[in-house]
Formats: sequence, structure tokens, C-alpha cells
Amino acid sequence: MNEFDPIELDARKGRFWRDWRVVPGLAVVAVVGLAALILATQHRGRATEPTSEPAVATAVTAPPTPAVLPLKPDAWRGQIDYRALDARIRTMMTDRSMQGLAIAVVEDGRLSFVQGYGRTTPGDGEKVGADTVFRWASLSKTVAATLSARLANEGAFSLDDPLGKFGVSLRLPNDAQNTLTVEQLLSQRTGLPRNAYDGWLEGGRDPKMIRESLAAVPLLCPPATCHSYQNIAYDTIREVVEAATHRSYADEARQRLFAPLGMTSATIGLDGLRDAPHWAPPSRWGHTAPLTDFYYRVPAAAGVNSNIVDLARWMQAQMGQAPAVLPAGVLADIQRPRVNTGRPYGNSPLGRSLQHPGYGLGMRSFTYKGHRLVGHSGAVTGYRSTMMFDPATRTGVVMLWNSEANLPFKLQAEVFDLAYHQPFQDWLQLKAKDRSDLAP
Repeated sequence: MNEFDPIELDARKGRFWRDWRVVPGLAVVAVVGLAALILATQHRGRATEPTSEPAVATAVTAPPTPAVLPLKPDAWRGQIDYRALDARIRTMMTDRSMQGLAIAVVEDGRLSFVQGYGRTTPGDGEKVGADTVFRWASLSKTVAATLSARLANEGAFSLDDPLGKFGVSLRLPNDAQNTLTVEQLLSQRTGLPRNAYDGWLEGGRDPKMIRESLAAVPLLCPPATCHSYQNIAYDTIREVVEAATHRSYADEARQRLFAPLGMTSATIGLDGLRDAPHWAPPSRWGHTAPLTDFYYRVPAAAGVNSNIVDLARWMQAQMGQAPAVLPAGVLADIQRPRVNTGRPYGNSPLGRSLQHPGYGLGMRSFTYKGHRLVGHSGAVTGYRSTMMFDPATRTGVVMLWNSEANLPFKLQAEVFDLAYHQPFQDWLQLKAKDRSDLAP
């Protein structure tokens, strides 16, 4: 799988351009906040606040966190049979590919189910709970796109502005960066081969230098004409945000999104993960994996960390539950598909079930059994993440886990089958004797 695009459950395509003319990368890759009293220490290691702050909505505009989180059966609420879901997850956690997992489900805009399973490390690690912090990996792209759409809505720049206007480091063949727009960058239409030069990033090269080198890469298609997933090129949006606001990308995300949404555990960067009171180190097949910083160096592509409740709060905001922070027009810009993509989970049964795949501004969309779903997923060494929701019913699921297992991606379909009252379908296929197809 490709880092931050962990959507081909059983394919091995798209690897060549990650490591074009370089040694293969060091990592094998793919691609509602707790109350402040619980995680008040999460902001250690962040940049010093400037004296001039942007105008932001206050935290009271965020979706309310229940006084008692729905952590136990008597607090689970909604139409979904959460006891059945809990039993499926517990069975899933017995698979050797799993380590720790946190999950939250929102129904009709309300946080209805929160659970942690497994332990943070093999052996004697902490039990995973609602306050355990994980990496978002490529789910971070939804933050970059949402921040950009909000800034555009406020007049800081236009989504139709060409990237060249901002003095970015990205160079494309024939100087196409001078015509490629912010909107086209955020919808992954650079024309570059998939995951271009990710291997260079994993090898320790500077992202700015890599972006400058992309001018020499033969294009997959003319810029703006097709979808091709990127990490290093996508992080160009960080330079756009910083040029337009004269503030760091991390500060802008915190002040305009995390703080007003009450996402008290959300941070950007490696220090934010390691400084959390409770965090899950990476693992792989029952063993601790190395904690790398390569993709933290492209923070707009993969830099966010949080606990599961803050990720659920982020999903609630994307559902329209925080209009003072994310107005309906901004959400429409983000979630509207702008380019068709390949099947998001390859030719697997799940991939075939998600029809009409498209990509908006850092946000995927599909049709599942007649319902439109939007979201994103992510993967870095030792971590996976996913968010998928139905904007019409304001029902969705978020998961964070510290292993390279694919099973939770498949579990999403079972959650929506429960929500849509569909007959049970064994998407996990855990009864199979040969589970080699479940390996990442």
C-alpha cells in the first residue's frame, strides 16, 4: 500500500514513482474532542503565540461533547445495534494484524458510541481509551483543504488563484505551477505520477528540494486533467497558507479549526504525538515499529494527531454541526467531487461496493448501496486511520489504530450496513482459515 492512500486492500500498484531513481524508502507505505479538563496538557511543544491573533469562533460553537461519553453499553445511543458492533470489533481484535484501536460512531449528528480496544504496545502497554492519541496520517489532508476553503471564504485568497502567485517551491514540467490553481492542487490534479518521490522523503531529503525537483518528472497526464494522489506536492498548500496569512500552517490550523471546535488533543507534528499523556506507538504484526518523522515534514499531507473523540468532533463539523466555524458553503466546496478516481479500495469486494468514486478538496466521495458517503483514510508506518460519513443522515464512523491492519477499513461497511438496516454481510471474513489476504 502507498502511504496516506491506504485504499488498495489487495493491490501493489503505483509504487514505481515513489522511488524513481532512488533506493526504496525506509518505510512501507500506502495512503469529538474530549473536554479540556481531560486533556488540558496536550498543547506542549507548540509554537509561541504571536501577539496578533486572527479572529476565530469560540469553542461554544463546537458540537457539544456529552457530559458522559458513550463508553459503556448503558450510554450507547441510536438506531445502530452497538452490542452487535462491539462483538464484531472484539472478534476483529483477535486477528494477529491488530494491536490497538479506537472507534467512534456519530448518529444523526450526535456522538453515540466511543470505544477503545487492545493495548498501545505489545505486552504490557496501556489499554487504548478515548484519550489515546494516534496519528491521522493522510486524513490530515482534510484539515489542509478545510483550512484553505475557509481562508478562501474569508478572502485571504481564491481557490482559483494559480500556485505561482504565492512563490511556492513546487516546480512542474513546463512551469505548470504558474497555471495550476489552489483548487486543482487540493483535488490532487497536478498531473504527476502517483506518490511522486515519496521515497526521497523517506530517505531524508528536504521536501522543498524535492518539490523543486518535480519539474523533471514525466507527467502522467496534463496538469488539471486527471486525479493522481500526492503527498509532497500536496504539502505545497502549506506554503500557500503561510504566504497568504504570514503565520505558520500549524498556528492557522489550531487557531481557525482546532481551538474553535474544541479539539483539545489535536496537534501537528511529532512532538505533539510524543508529548501526549497517553499515546499509541506504532506497531507491525505484534512488534513495535520505528516512529519516523518523514511525513511530519509535509504536515499539510500527514501532520495531524489526536484522540478518537476529537476526530469524531472533526467529523461532526464536516457534517455541518459547527456552522460558525465551517459554514455550509465551505463544506460544499470541500465535499463536492471535482474529479473521478479509481476504485478507492482496489478490486476487493469493498472496492467494488463503493461506486462513483470521486475526489473533492482533500475529501473522497462514494456511493454505497444508494447512499452518498464522504471521507478520507490514511496510513504511515505502524498507523492507520479512517473517517467515513453520510452527509444526509449525519451518520458516520471514525477509527484510529496503531498497526498496519486492513480489517478496520472493511469494518466501515459493516457499520453502515447496521445504520442502513441492511442484512448482515461478513465483510471482515474472519472465518477464513487462510488470512494472508488480510495482510497490509
